[in-house]
Amino acid sequence: MDIHKRYEGDVAILQLDGQLNLTSASTLKEASKEVLANDTKKMVLNLEKVDFINSSGLGALVSILKDVRNARASMKISNLAPYVKEIFDITQLSNIFEIFTDENKAVASF
Repeated sequence: MDIHKRYEGDVAILQLDGQLNLTSASTLKEASKEVLANDTKKMVLNLEKVDFINSSGLGALVSILKDVRNARASMKISNLAPYVKEIFDITQLSNIFEIFTDENKAVASF
């Protein structure tokens, strides 16, 4: 998985590309911890190019959300591919995360 980090104002955007599984979960957690360590309080995870996610990937997202909340920060998720959205709906994680269809809407929601 590739993770491209950029900023729009005070919002960190992590663009994920590839599969979110056991192998890539730790990479994503490290990238999010770096964002929080820089005292960034707003983060968007753009999952548009994530074509596969499993329980390890979902667990990583829940772990990141916990870290974000402990840092008194906010995280949004955007651009879920249909397959990934279905997984979020089945697991009911769509009720826990703030999910937006568009990255710009996620950024504007802060």
